Amino acid sequence: MAKLGKRTRAAREAFVGKEDLTVEEAVSLIKANANAKFDETIEIAMNLGVDPRHADQMVRGVVGLPNGTGKSVRVAVFARGPKADEAQAAGADIVGAEDLMEAIQGGKIDFDRCIATPDMMPIVGRLGKVLGPRNLMPNPKVGTVTMDIKEAVEAAKGGQVQFKAEKGGVVHAGIGKLSFDEAKLVENVRAFVGAVSKAKPTGSKGAYMKKIALSSTMGPGVTVEVDNAVTE
Repeated sequence: MAKLGKRTRAAREAFVGKEDLTVEEAVSLIKANANAKFDETIEIAMNLGVDPRHADQMVRGVVGLPNGTGKSVRVAVFARGPKADEAQAAGADIVGAEDLMEAIQGGKIDFDRCIATPDMMPIVGRLGKVLGPRNLMPNPKVGTVTMDIKEAVEAAKGGQVQFKAEKGGVVHAGIGKLSFDEAKLVENVRAFVGAVSKAKPTGSKGAYMKKIALSSTMGPGVTVEVDNAVTE
């Protein structure tokens, strides 16, 4: 077993006995004990009482974080003609049609969000096995298959976060950077939790939100009191 350094050991010790904190307490604890040499991402993980293998228990959606994520997002857009021009004007990093499809099939996936106009879906559909596992497949349910390309690109660039329940009913995402003010991180946490709360599927029975935890990229996690995190 690798020997822990003094800073790592001290950080972990600071978390001992700390659980079910308020969002404010959790954010403060994480910020006070993060010691990586880069601007870590603050991450949230939520254990939900759902089984995503059943269609009526799938949880997915999108939320615009009020203070952004602090991350530079590269956006690819499948579009032609005026809509391609609209995408470029809105700040899309990559715009194309068949040429973009071929690049992706060749293994070149240098983007974080993929958007498409509805008429492009027959082309994009061929990439399901490539984009699907990476959670990059355009989907009208989260606003990435749309004719309003300008709004979709600007939203992706402005801090919009997609979420989807994975195996075991876990949803996780980055909700800001360590350098953010505590108040901004708290606001982002509540916005994300609120969006997941509103996305409760019809097939969910019993407790929907079982556990919420926050952590920094390199730091230990701490649980947050569910009722404190949820705002209606």
